[in-house]
Amino acid sequence: MPNIIDLNNFAEGAVSERLNQELQKVLENIADPNTDPTKARKVTLTITLKADDKRDLAMASVVAKSSIVPAKSIDAKIIMDLDNGGKITGAELKSGIKGQTYVTDEGEIADDKGEIINFKQKKSN
Repeated sequence: MPNIIDLNNFAEGAVSERLNQELQKVLENIADPNTDPTKARKVTLTITLKADDKRDLAMASVVAKSSIVPAKSIDAKIIMDLDNGGKITGAELKSGIKGQTYVTDEGEIADDKGEIINFKQKKSN
């Protein structure tokens, strides 16, 4: 069967260009460390033909699109509590365990929400 069209030259090369643009998006998505490398991606090239009444001419519409993988979810723990007015409130758990203090990267003591705890010593007279 002879080739009807050459995709490299079809629509003055625009079809090949669009296909390569979508392929580039997919390759960048695979290389992104925030995505799952094992999930499948897809590049779709859709050619839609619509003939005229005489059936001697068809308009071709070409769409190239890609399906990429979203970034991996980011997990965090939220401490839930009630504020002084009795309304529910929340803050990100920084220490790993609710109610536990920890030493920050800067060497300071912080509560489970990451707020620095200041220890003031009393002066003796």
